[in-house]
Amino acid sequence: MAWIILFFAGILEIGWAIGLKYTEGFTKLVPTILTAGSMVASVVLLGIAVRTLPLGTAYAVWTGIGTVGTVILGIVLFAEPATAIRLGCISLIIAGIAGLKLAA
Repeated sequence: MAWIILFFAGILEIGWAIGLKYTEGFTKLVPTILTAGSMVASVVLLGIAVRTLPLGTAYAVWTGIGTVGTVILGIVLFAEPATAIRLGCISLIIAGIAGLKLAA
């Protein structure tokens, strides 16, 4: 169950990272509220997950999910470059997340 909670914490981390773009420097009320809510919910879920998961593993997986998801959505939503090097690095992060999950 902790892994599922951690997964959703990572999804919310993606949400707040992408939300930062839509707040336009925290000048738009609704995106700012949604982004702040996503930040809080993400950290709360992470806190719940680390009750049973090792802190280092949980934090690395949480940030990895957030990083990979944010880069992918940056490519899809904001036309950021999808170079071979970027995609290769994303693959390495995914491999690291999988390795940490297997090691936990």
